[in-house]
Amino acid sequence: MRLIDTHTHLDFPDFDADRAPLLTQARAAGVERSIVLGVEQANWQRVWDTVCAHPGLHAAFGLHPVYLDAHRAEHLQQLHDWLDRLRGDPRLCAVGEFGLDFYLPELDRQRQQVWFEAQLQLAKDCQLPALLHVRRSHAEVIATLKRYRLPRGGIVHAFAGSYEQAREYIKLGFLLGLGGAATWPQALRLRKVLPRLPLESLVLETDAPDMAPAMFAGQRNSPAHLPCIARVLAEIIGVEPQRLAEATTANACTLFGWAD
Repeated sequence: MRLIDTHTHLDFPDFDADRAPLLTQARAAGVERSIVLGVEQANWQRVWDTVCAHPGLHAAFGLHPVYLDAHRAEHLQQLHDWLDRLRGDPRLCAVGEFGLDFYLPELDRQRQQVWFEAQLQLAKDCQLPALLHVRRSHAEVIATLKRYRLPRGGIVHAFAGSYEQAREYIKLGFLLGLGGAATWPQALRLRKVLPRLPLESLVLETDAPDMAPAMFAGQRNSPAHLPCIARVLAEIIGVEPQRLAEATTANACTLFGWAD
């Protein structure tokens, strides 16, 4: 299988001891590309250094809602500067990770919305896809996306919404990122939704080092786990693993403008 991991945090210190051999293992398993996403201004340089040091990695830069208290007004201009400076570099692929998180009550929703809209505008201005964090906020995200209408769409990371919400995202030009969540038997609603989703709207991800799949419970997640995740997802969806791999790889390549 040829696979693309559309969502990782490989710059995190969790990988400092074995990043290179882990990526070699992932490539040997068929994971040809992985995206490393920034979450706050303080880690953008680390993201870029990681991407530049290893083949097959791509970078996205954003201001994640969970790190809301770390964000400063000047970081938006700095984000614009990063995107502008790297314009045309094939290693830059998107704006992200950003979005809305209404699961954590301590995160002010109004402030999140301001940061969310500012970064949507950046993605629109820079003609880049948006990689979105959406937790218990699908209605608000969909309503906002309808106002901004991003020309290159993006990915809804770790999609776990309803079929109706999936259809809205798809109409807005977004792909749905699937990873370890559905491998857990208790993910009953998501497992009912997945077989109804069109293959041309799906991409695969790990969110490494987080969101480990059921078969690696309690372990650090890794792009090397993506083939196992793909096999379980294929069984749930009702297709052959090779067909899911081909479809999701083609979808990611189309979104990011990569040669398939």
